[in-house]
Amino acid sequence: MGMRDDALTIETLPTSRADISVLRLSGPITLSSLFPLKDTVGALTSHLTILEMSQVPYVDSAGLGTILMFHVSAEKNGRKLALAGVTERVLSLIRMTRVDTVLGLFPSVEAAEQSA
Repeated sequence: MGMRDDALTIETLPTSRADISVLRLSGPITLSSLFPLKDTVGALTSHLTILEMSQVPYVDSAGLGTILMFHVSAEKNGRKLALAGVTERVLSLIRMTRVDTVLGLFPSVEAAEQSA
């Protein structure tokens, strides 16, 4: 089974503040893994949602588009989305597509929480 076929797991982490949600993502974010992620993120109403991505080896174009959709939706509703611990491979894609100029990128969940 290739990396792109691996399952994406989503774990809710404890946070320092009630108005922050942290989701630890493990596995690739691809077209085949997006629906549970969309449902989980779509149900959140926190002021800040942090996607902890240190265990995400790969994001395809559908995954990147979905992350951008989360960002736009959050902004429209007066909320924020932050990405924490993004791996080098995924960061390369984010930079190459210039999405780094739009998304909040942080080295750790703690750094993202401090931005709230």
